[in-house]
Amino acid sequence: MVLDILEYPDPRLRKTAATVPVVTADIRKLVRDMVETMYAAPGVGLSATQVDVHKRIIVIDVSVARDELKVFINPEIVAAEGEAQCEEGCLSVPGYYDTVRRAARITVRAQDERGEPFELSADGTLAVCIQHEMDHLVGKVFVDYLSPLKRARLMAKMRKKQRIAG
Repeated sequence: MVLDILEYPDPRLRKTAATVPVVTADIRKLVRDMVETMYAAPGVGLSATQVDVHKRIIVIDVSVARDELKVFINPEIVAAEGEAQCEEGCLSVPGYYDTVRRAARITVRAQDERGEPFELSADGTLAVCIQHEMDHLVGKVFVDYLSPLKRARLMAKMRKKQRIAG
């Protein structure tokens, strides 16, 4: 089922996600729905926070063929090094892109959709995407990295769009 994606500046995007104590059938269904939503959007990553479910779950597929799905439940970055600047966009901030500075290489520890623990080292687009989606789990949106002026302009634009959509 395709879920509704919250749009910035919706205050629900600021909620901190709770740890998933055990991976149940309900969690696996949520993961499937998140994957369907991400592909339909279309996007390369989605956090549960963005669909108004405040659990520590993210799904990512940065492949061109859309066949390298990665599921991270309770992700935590255990190592980060270097610095990279990359243009980012966000399904919760449709149509807006800007450059963000993040770690160039990361190692993340998480559980998969079966609850099995794993560790993954990533760089490039995958590393950026993991960091971006993990930010959502702590109530942070990529526009928080922008200057106050850029953020204010974007907020005004998004609020106007919401008023028009009514």
